[in-house]
Amino acid sequence: MDDRRNDEPRRRVRRPPPPTADRAARLAADHVAEMTGKEPEGIISLKQAEDGGWTIGVEVVETHRIPDTTDVIAVYEAELDSEGELLAYRRVDRYIRCQAGER
Repeated sequence: MDDRRNDEPRRRVRRPPPPTADRAARLAADHVAEMTGKEPEGIISLKQAEDGGWTIGVEVVETHRIPDTTDVIAVYEAELDSEGELLAYRRVDRYIRCQAGER
């Protein structure tokens, strides 16, 4: 039996480079939008872990109201691995838009 696979050079699997802070933020916003069905308002926090992963805070309008100063805003924290894949997310805060910073 002729087994040529052992003679062939090994191919390296190329992994994408770790995401930069701005790329990680965009990925987190996309993941939160996909998981919640809500459009992100903005990124409010960003921290890189020692393993190259990221923890990102994403604000979304959870409930639109009239006037918009009474919208219910939610903050989700998304954890990404070093390749930008979603590991976990959770809602960490919720408030009325006009009450931001009044706690």
